[in-house]
Amino acid sequence: MHLPDSEKNRMKKITISTLNRMKSAGEKIAVITAYDAGFARLCEEAGADVLLVGDSLGMVVQGHESTLPVTVDDMVYHTAMVSRGSERAFIVADMPFMSHGTPRQALDSAGRLMKEGGAHMVKIEGGEPQVETVHHLTRRAVPVCAHLGLLPQSIHQLGGYRVQGREPHEAERILKEACLLEEAGAQMLVLECVPELLAREVTASLSIPVIGIGAGSGCDGQVLVLHDVLGITPGDAPSFSRDFMAEAGNVQGALEAYVASVRDGSFPGPEQSFQ
Repeated sequence: MHLPDSEKNRMKKITISTLNRMKSAGEKIAVITAYDAGFARLCEEAGADVLLVGDSLGMVVQGHESTLPVTVDDMVYHTAMVSRGSERAFIVADMPFMSHGTPRQALDSAGRLMKEGGAHMVKIEGGEPQVETVHHLTRRAVPVCAHLGLLPQSIHQLGGYRVQGREPHEAERILKEACLLEEAGAQMLVLECVPELLAREVTASLSIPVIGIGAGSGCDGQVLVLHDVLGITPGDAPSFSRDFMAEAGNVQGALEAYVASVRDGSFPGPEQSFQ
């Protein structure tokens, strides 16, 4: 059977090269968290490009108040499930709190997430203090996604979940750290809870894909926690999220609506962005 080019492309396995081409072409990258094989399959069928196995599972799956209790064993377990449920999506796994205190520890943790969990890339929170670790990992064939802005693993140090980068010196620091992390070898960046103008500046300044969450529509792509997309987040949902289930009425419809809204740029809108 002869398949059209669009169908062939849809069936191809997504790699970091795919995501780089999407950035260059101005095509939005749809990212969503997944924690098990079943939802990995559903998210992929809905068209998600990247599945992020987030340490957010500590809150939405395990019932903790923060991401801090999540262990490397937890992340390996959930990443392996997502890997088994996925055929084409690019899989990124979070490095949990205190799993990357030194470059050597980071390499051990990342190795487990890739070898045992099947991750294609690991994500590390933090700016300049993580530059050495990112360089150490990427020189040893470990692909890294950096994470700046609001850092959930540093929530006690930050004093709460609040927008980062509103003050000029904070914005300058975030932009500088983004450039340093790219120079160290990071191949993707998640930018969380920063003003939209700052996110646009960071995105334009980097050659790697920048994925926003609460960072406005100017990023190369968007990520949301699965439970936020489905409107089942425990407690109050973040202000930058949107309940797609309320509009779609079923799980698969909600996932497809999220991906479509990222693709056409209608999500996030002004009400899910910060100035």
